[in-house]
Amino acid sequence: MITEVTYLLGTRLGVEAEVRFLGDLAVGNLIPEHVAAADWIRIAELVAQYHDLPLGTVDASVIATAERLAIDEIATLDRRHFTVVQPKTGRLHLLPS
Repeated sequence: MITEVTYLLGTRLGVEAEVRFLGDLAVGNLIPEHVAAADWIRIAELVAQYHDLPLGTVDASVIATAERLAIDEIATLDRRHFTVVQPKTGRLHLLPS
């Protein structure tokens, strides 16, 4: 998902935002969360359930990981899917608001 984030930052906010993000990863200000083995079933469920969007694997993995960690806040520049999908944990709060 790091590649998806860097792509969105680079294309929507520019290379400076992408470089800042990479720097934050390098110094530990941001810590990536892995996709757990059990998340893959939930990702598949979400992709199937929201096939009309279509909801892709990347966005479904964000939702599945948020459910597993009981997180309801998602930082995203790509709001189109996250405003439609209803995770098991309730409504998502998108940042920045």
